[in-house]
Amino acid sequence: MKTLRNTMRWTVMIQLSLLIPLFTLTAQEKKISLDYERFILPNGLNVILHEDHTTPTVSVNMVYFVGSGHERVGRTGFAHLFEHLMWEGSTNVPEGKFDEWLEGAGGSNNGSTNTDRTNYFDDIPSNALELALFLESDRLGYLVEGMTPDVVDGQRDVVKNERRQSYENRPYGMAWIELVENLYPPGHPYSWPTIGYMEDLSAASFEDVIAFNRKYYVPNNVSLAIAGDIDLEKTKTLVAKWFSEIPPGEAVSQIDFVPAQLSEEKRKTIEDDVQLPRLYMTWLTPAFYNPGDAELDVLGDILANEKNSRLYKRLVYDLQIAQDVTAFQWSRQFSSQFVLYVTARPDVSLKELESVIQEELDRIKTETPTEREVQRVVNQIEAGFFRNLERVGGFSGKAAAMNEYFFRTGNPDYFNEDLYRYKSLSPNDIQAIAATYLKDDGRFILSIVPQTEQSAE
Repeated sequence: MKTLRNTMRWTVMIQLSLLIPLFTLTAQEKKISLDYERFILPNGLNVILHEDHTTPTVSVNMVYFVGSGHERVGRTGFAHLFEHLMWEGSTNVPEGKFDEWLEGAGGSNNGSTNTDRTNYFDDIPSNALELALFLESDRLGYLVEGMTPDVVDGQRDVVKNERRQSYENRPYGMAWIELVENLYPPGHPYSWPTIGYMEDLSAASFEDVIAFNRKYYVPNNVSLAIAGDIDLEKTKTLVAKWFSEIPPGEAVSQIDFVPAQLSEEKRKTIEDDVQLPRLYMTWLTPAFYNPGDAELDVLGDILANEKNSRLYKRLVYDLQIAQDVTAFQWSRQFSSQFVLYVTARPDVSLKELESVIQEELDRIKTETPTEREVQRVVNQIEAGFFRNLERVGGFSGKAAAMNEYFFRTGNPDYFNEDLYRYKSLSPNDIQAIAATYLKDDGRFILSIVPQTEQSAE
């Protein structure tokens, strides 16, 4: 997700007349205000409802307050494993029928897992709302009753294969495991990959998996957001009908960990089956929505990602020594990291690339960026907010945004506050945050180089 802000960069290039049914803009202050109704069932399930009759569609979005950070050493990968298991059938939904029934009604669905939470959504025609609520309630309340060791083993193998495809067998894939392992101390909830370790997935027993479900997949640890062509009173009745009988679980305790710190420069070089070397530089940075988070998000776009950005223009166009360059703030609940990586062109050394990057980092720490640079990025972010406000579903529509905002801040209508974090920034803010967090003596630098003939044997 490059977290929420990646999913919430929406378009200003739409007529306000089209936006009036979706949200309200106060003429004087031009604030985004999204109407919603929120209530909590007796079993603790949080419910957020938003009416939008623009199209006859509805999005049902479920956020489970459990991610890979809630796992423990030796038993990693459970949250992502459950992202797979949640489609494998429950007490009243046979294996394979979740997708079949939803798609038969004209709907689609998907899910995602990160360090902090797991998310599922169903985008459906409005006349299929009750079907989606039935399906979601059955896998919330009655998943393990329909689960067998064979089902768990089957999805365990699927996850292992996904890990091979995404990490071991993908060019540069192991970089993301190296980054978190070297930035965070052992035992920190962000020190292992979301997909988990192979040995942990293999060692997990059926009883371990069931226990994880009973602890975290309970109504009082979930938020349900429904946005679209709904009648509020009828929808409240349907939610109560399908979710009220599910008993609550025990209160989920907060994650206990020692905050990560890095007061030196760490370096590592690994060989991989790649054609071109790549350099990664990463720093520990403020958590999601904390002071500095938005500044670093803007800084990433000033440095890279766009053709007019500093590093892209200099490395790719002017000097022609890099294939690509990327920089971004990887925002998370307890701690974030700023990541910058660049792929060399043939016969270009990583030392040469690093020298140019260091020049630009030193420059941004001592000289403020131009007003034009900052405004260009902020305009794009503002455009993204409005683009996603046009739709109710998917990973970035209003149902997902309201649920994510509630999870992160406790306020489903945090759109205006989130946007203001960017619109209030000045060039001095960007320069100050770069000097504060992008320290030469507080970073991890990873070099990935092509395998030598001897090491490849």
